Amino acid sequence: MIDPRTSVIEKRLSGIKKTIVVTGWKGGIGKSVTSCVGALLLAEMGKKVGLLDLDFAGASCHLILGAKEVFPKEEKGIIPPEVNGVRFVSISFFSGENAVPLRGSEVSNAIIELLAIVQWGNLDYLIVDMPPGISDTALDVLRLFTRAQVLALTTPSPVARDVLSRALRLYKSLKIPVIGIVENMADRKKKEVKFSIGFDKNIEQALASPGKLLKTRFASDLKKIVKCL
Repeated sequence: MIDPRTSVIEKRLSGIKKTIVVTGWKGGIGKSVTSCVGALLLAEMGKKVGLLDLDFAGASCHLILGAKEVFPKEEKGIIPPEVNGVRFVSISFFSGENAVPLRGSEVSNAIIELLAIVQWGNLDYLIVDMPPGISDTALDVLRLFTRAQVLALTTPSPVARDVLSRALRLYKSLKIPVIGIVENMADRKKKEVKFSIGFDKNIEQALASPGKLLKTRFASDLKKIVKCL
């Protein structure tokens, strides 16, 4: 049976020019910070940007942006609040400080429901912060965002690189375009990959302040990457 909400989702997403899914299959490699700062940089460049935090188990974009108190308006769905020019939606709007104990079909249903009610309007970019791993969330997002492109993150860790290589093989088999591979916390003296973000020991102190985040070395490195998206 075809879920009628999928046609609603197509309409909701029709005004989005480019969807970039930020993923990396490993936790703790900087996906959320990259998603948030990338969205802020695009907005600073005059682009219309949305940010969707789909990490049901560990949503953190609201903390990184200092947006714990914002909440969407309801009008024939929900209208994303703006944080520093970024239209922002997170599962944290509905779960608060509580964990979200969803499994299997419950996760899929929650994603479909969320995408069906959000009114993004016209956007140049929608940045999607993904949970680690390949899960129901990831597979549903790639199925529902039919024109999504992947921005894959890794770190210098051999483990992270190995996991990424397996992920890239899967994306290739699924015919999902990878727009770029970013090595986060990279050694600034080495240039082994095309896109890299050097380790920034001050990034933690800038969290919850979009203005401070945009002034970090992390943002300076990421801006060179964002310009290529």
